[in-house]
Amino acid sequence: MYQALLARLAGALDGAAIEYMVIGGQAVLVHGEPRLTRDIDITLGVDSSELGRVQQALTKTGLQSAVDDLVSFVKQTNVLPLLDERSRIHVDLIFSFTQYEREAIRRAVLIQLENVPVRFAEVEDLLIHKLVAGRPRDLEDIRGVLARRPKLDRSYLKKWLDGFSDVVGRDLGNQLQSIESSLDLNRPLSKP
Repeated sequence: MYQALLARLAGALDGAAIEYMVIGGQAVLVHGEPRLTRDIDITLGVDSSELGRVQQALTKTGLQSAVDDLVSFVKQTNVLPLLDERSRIHVDLIFSFTQYEREAIRRAVLIQLENVPVRFAEVEDLLIHKLVAGRPRDLEDIRGVLARRPKLDRSYLKKWLDGFSDVVGRDLGNQLQSIESSLDLNRPLSKP
């Protein structure tokens, strides 16, 4: 169900030349331990001034607005909330406007779903997103990703975590290090 919807979304966005990357729980399923997720989160490589273009690209996907005043909601939040009527899956498209988001989108990895290449956030960018959010579920996701012992680009992580630490008022690099230290490194590797 999720894979088919992700493939439809990827096809629509690629067809309109709108760059994107899948983040959130769906990206955790690619890089981390399996878990239940009930939605799809996608960062777009365009800002909210491109709302009309994004809506046009999605016309054949079966997605409907999940709010009444869509334009106002997008202006206030930079999020386009949608609902797939068939599956009842919620989809949040997040408009990007920062250098970090654009770089993360360029780094995204392609995963084939339903014979369609779908762009997922690279592991470092998933960790950055999860650390910035910092909710208990995000911290568990980080543990699940790190349990698979991915090879990480430490300089990339440091660059962005240092910058975001000032924004969120927490030392994100130290928080990541603390989570890594808490893992039992003697247990067997997780299967991909």
